[in-house]
Amino acid sequence: MTTRLYTHPIFLEHITPPGHPERPDRLRAIERVLDDEAFAALDRVKAPEGDEATILYAHPADFVARVRAAIPEEGIARIDADTTASPKSWQAVIAAIGAANAAVDDVFAGRADNVFVAARPPGHHAEKTTAMGFCFFNTAAIAARYAQNKHGAERVAVVDWDVHHGNGTQDIFWDDPSVLYCSTHQMPLYPGTGAKTETGAGNIVNAPLAPQTGSEVFRDAFLSRVLPSLDNFAPDLIIISAGFDAHHRDPLAEINLTEDDFDWATGQLMQRAARHSGNRLVSLLEGGYDLQGLAFSVAAHVGRLMKG
Repeated sequence: MTTRLYTHPIFLEHITPPGHPERPDRLRAIERVLDDEAFAALDRVKAPEGDEATILYAHPADFVARVRAAIPEEGIARIDADTTASPKSWQAVIAAIGAANAAVDDVFAGRADNVFVAARPPGHHAEKTTAMGFCFFNTAAIAARYAQNKHGAERVAVVDWDVHHGNGTQDIFWDDPSVLYCSTHQMPLYPGTGAKTETGAGNIVNAPLAPQTGSEVFRDAFLSRVLPSLDNFAPDLIIISAGFDAHHRDPLAEINLTEDDFDWATGQLMQRAARHSGNRLVSLLEGGYDLQGLAFSVAAHVGRLMKG
């Protein structure tokens, strides 16, 4: 398997307030763990600047303008209770979108079987017209639409294993049967969405997990809900909203997964990508706020992507 990694120094320049969990050290921890000799074969590419017009695939122009206007010239500006912007945040957001779309190009052109995008800020909480939950724009949703518009993908699946429900992705694709959204997440927990009864146009599959859930229940949710939905949908591309905050060390939730669970889940999705999608799989970093848990989980995830 050829695995490509996109990242960029600009992602470190999206500055959040002291003590904020979504901080530049997250990417530094990932960079350190992926510097190990075990990842020598990883195809490392600098994230390209994104095309701002592609944001409109998932968000209206007036909302995009409002977010851009909120970027401060100095200091830190508050977008909502826990989402902030600094002077380089816009460049970071655009590079994250550029990396995600380039990853889609790569897997459709055969330059890579799969791609991991180590970018920040994350995106899955961003709704059509609302920036929230550390997120400005919904990178996964933009990439899914990009695959449809640029590469003619008829069906795209987004699988979200972040411990927080991806309310933004669900909102954007709520009534669109051409995109399947599957999510495992703790419930109750921020943002309060993600019940099993939330099914959209039959394309939304939520598998909420009770606090203190461990590996067995998580894997059962994958085996009983997520994977059958993927097999029925037969996507042309699988996008992972890869949050690693369901790790037992994470301070923002109460799910007790280990890095082995992320290895296993990655392997399961790779099997479906091989079966339905010509191996095309793109993984986008979302959450994960304990630096050790994040680093070990990313190492397991990327290691599985590389092994096949």
